[in-house]
Amino acid sequence: FRRSASSLSSPAASMATVLAAEAMDVEAPARPPSATTAPKPRSLHDLLAETRASVEEVAARILAIKKDGAPKSELRELVAQMSLLLITLRQVNREILMEEDKVKGETEAAKAPVDSTTLRLHNLLYEKNHYVKAIRSCLDFQTKHPGIDLVPEEEFHRTAPADIRDKTLAADTAHDLMLKRLNFELVQRKELCERHEKLEQQKNSLLGTIANQKKFLSSLPSHLKSLKKASLPVQQQLGMLHTKKLKQHHAAELLPSPLYITYTQLLGQKEAFGENIEVEVNGSTKDAQTFAQQQAKQEMAGTLANDDSNRMDDDAIDEEEDAQRRRSRSRKSSKEASNPALAYQLHPLKVVLHVYDTEDPGTKRRKLITLRFEYLAKLNVVCVGSEDSDGMDSNILCNLFPDDTGLELPHQMAKLYAGETPNFSEKDSRPYKWAQHLAGIDFLPEVPQSVGDSSNRASRNADLSSGLALYRQQNRAQTILQRIRSRKIAQMALT
Repeated sequence: FRRSASSLSSPAASMATVLAAEAMDVEAPARPPSATTAPKPRSLHDLLAETRASVEEVAARILAIKKDGAPKSELRELVAQMSLLLITLRQVNREILMEEDKVKGETEAAKAPVDSTTLRLHNLLYEKNHYVKAIRSCLDFQTKHPGIDLVPEEEFHRTAPADIRDKTLAADTAHDLMLKRLNFELVQRKELCERHEKLEQQKNSLLGTIANQKKFLSSLPSHLKSLKKASLPVQQQLGMLHTKKLKQHHAAELLPSPLYITYTQLLGQKEAFGENIEVEVNGSTKDAQTFAQQQAKQEMAGTLANDDSNRMDDDAIDEEEDAQRRRSRSRKSSKEASNPALAYQLHPLKVVLHVYDTEDPGTKRRKLITLRFEYLAKLNVVCVGSEDSDGMDSNILCNLFPDDTGLELPHQMAKLYAGETPNFSEKDSRPYKWAQHLAGIDFLPEVPQSVGDSSNRASRNADLSSGLALYRQQNRAQTILQRIRSRKIAQMALT
């Protein structure tokens, strides 16, 4: 804010300027001759510029005198002039600052109404925007009424209570009806919410009861196990070996089919006719489970291979590939057959039969013999041996029935799979034919009955008729037990 300030120049300032000009021997500007013309006002800034120029001129003269070595009287005069000029310079500067403060005050006074008006304008614009936004939200408001599933009007008039149906809420009939229906819907929903809370409480109580029952059931097996363990002495004392029987039945489920049939026939003979025997299953159930899983995998792989071969046959595979597949299968079979340990692999479980002498429960039972039934899985053959086979007991089962020494495999499949004939005379158990029949493994004889001359055939039939007459009556278990018991008693009598 720069303004002309000639009106504010004081007479003292003008006088100081004139004195400075006379002291500096500077001629004052000539006044115009006409006395009627007013002098042109000078601004403070012009006066400041003139004073500054005078100060510079006096300073230059002082420097010149010092260089020329002039008398000190002139230097003193110049110093006095410089002092007067500096006083004038400070006075002009102060008046300029005062003028600036005055202009600033006038500016602030003029700016205050503008700021107040601007603030009112901003407030009005903010209020306008607020009203516009509220109007827009009201115009764009989407009511939830179309999405509310209200009861039909007929049902409302029929089921709504009188305090809702007869109350007037609006002058417009349609709007009044809608408000009544909405109120009725609100009442119904509140009732449903209360019912929902009650059902939630019932649900939580039932969940707590179920959790307690689950906790009790989870701890029940341990209690039953301890109870079963505690009842073992009582079972031993009363002769009711219920726990042992359950374990035996569980182990019997893992038996292969031939041993399972043997076990069930012997157990049925004992339970049906009171046979004086004991039948049990020995071996590792874990190994039996692993063996069963391996057998299931092999059967599954064989089924998939057969399906693939049938599918390939349907697609007309080349004869060369088919022959190569057959050769690979034959090599695999021969490799398995060449391994005796694999061919004569026993099942992990076995059936043990204890045969006693007397059937009278009042006397002390005397054990005659203990037989062990084993199963060769690859050969599908059941072998029988005596647990206490020492001396004559090793051959006590030989020729239990005519022409059944147990020294050779009973059917052709086992012979072909095993390859060379094994020496069963050195083994503890032998594959007797009667054991195969007891296990449900029936097979055709190697030579038909018509082969040979009539005399040999007649003598052979005579020998077999005495041994197989009872056996062919399907009382296999009873017949075998009778033969074993009678032979053992006779051997003991001879001894």
